[in-house]
Amino acid sequence: MRGVLPWRYIVVEGVIGAGKTSLTQLLAARTGARLNLEVVEENPFLTKFYGDRAAWAFQTQIFFLLSRYRQQQRLFQSELFRDAIVSDYLFAKDRIFANLNLSDDELALYDQLAQILEQRVLKPDLGVYLQARTQVLMERIRWRGRAFEQDMDEGYLEALNGAYSYFFHHYKDAPLLVVNTDNLDFVNVPGDFDLLL
Repeated sequence: MRGVLPWRYIVVEGVIGAGKTSLTQLLAARTGARLNLEVVEENPFLTKFYGDRAAWAFQTQIFFLLSRYRQQQRLFQSELFRDAIVSDYLFAKDRIFANLNLSDDELALYDQLAQILEQRVLKPDLGVYLQARTQVLMERIRWRGRAFEQDMDEGYLEALNGAYSYFFHHYKDAPLLVVNTDNLDFVNVPGDFDLLL
């Protein structure tokens, strides 16, 4: 069933715990597309951020912005070779976190840098936005057991979930498939993945 994707660049998005990385890996494996995964654990500020968001938000955000930009540049170069790509993040979603976490002055500085970088990234041919209730996300976060996520504040996750919904409700850069994953398990229930595919 390789090569069944009619799109060249698909981005799977969703809040922390929505299942975007798992789905991205399954899509790439099934179709033979190139896999592009967001680098999360390498951010040296992330653990500090979850301990004190106000103190570490700017450093965390700038690290992610630049890390994602470097990844996007590699994708931009590979476009010359026409590889199909499936990614577990959308570059533009970085602004969701920036708007939620940065002070006004920090956001103004962030915007100056982001506007320059956004001009040199690929736009997806299709976006897949995975939704889930905050309680479901919290359960998944606890289940996967990443140390830096274990003290996740449910109020913060609720605000992030709302910010994602708002962002994707207004997203117009590519066709968008919205999938509620509250009762779906792409990894353990093959029929769920087949239905989506």
